[in-house]
Amino acid sequence: MNRASRLQRALWAAVIFLAFVGIAVALRRMTHVLPILLYGYHPPAPPANLVAAQFFALDDLFARYPLLTLVHIVPGMIFMVLGPLQFSSTIRARYLWWHRASGRVFVVNGLIVGITALVMSLGMPAIGGLNQAAATTLFGTFFLFALCKAFWHIRRREISLHREWMIRAFAIGLAVATIRPIIGIFFATSRLSGLSPHEFFGIAFWIGFVLHLIAAEAWIHVTQPKRQAALIAQ
Repeated sequence: MNRASRLQRALWAAVIFLAFVGIAVALRRMTHVLPILLYGYHPPAPPANLVAAQFFALDDLFARYPLLTLVHIVPGMIFMVLGPLQFSSTIRARYLWWHRASGRVFVVNGLIVGITALVMSLGMPAIGGLNQAAATTLFGTFFLFALCKAFWHIRRREISLHREWMIRAFAIGLAVATIRPIIGIFFATSRLSGLSPHEFFGIAFWIGFVLHLIAAEAWIHVTQPKRQAALIAQ
């Protein structure tokens, strides 16, 4: 197996894993806020355990905004499901009509995700305070810009540029799945680091988004036609 094939397989494995993480997080959040939307919000007593209380505070934050949360996470799940399929060369080659139709659904749901993310950043209190809000606002804006650029280029039949901007958009959208385990690491090491959720949530968001943007740019560079031919030759 050549180097390019190994890179592609590793990327696909990582993308599919993160997409499943994103879907699982969205399903968990949905089962939590849907009953609240239907029957009203009745705040439970916070647990006595400090770590459990920190997780409770995060769940309680979304519970106070159930409709906005659902409008954000339901399109987010569709985005996570369709994202990997949009980059499948087999589907594009054999079912171009499906690729185009699902691509429109993907973009529309992505726009809803991005807009609601900005609304949540500006209208909901952030666990990580201003640092987290700055990260979500900056990368949420870039995410919407990338989606619009991708759509603009495909309308002009600029396939290569369309692909590049779709990679950037999907990488930023997928970052929310990477941010969760990063937050988990901060929680697990909080006794050693002394950092509180208010201090490390923003850091985790910056790390996740920046890592994904770097990965997107690296993949765009590696898979450029001339660069890919060189890798295959190795």
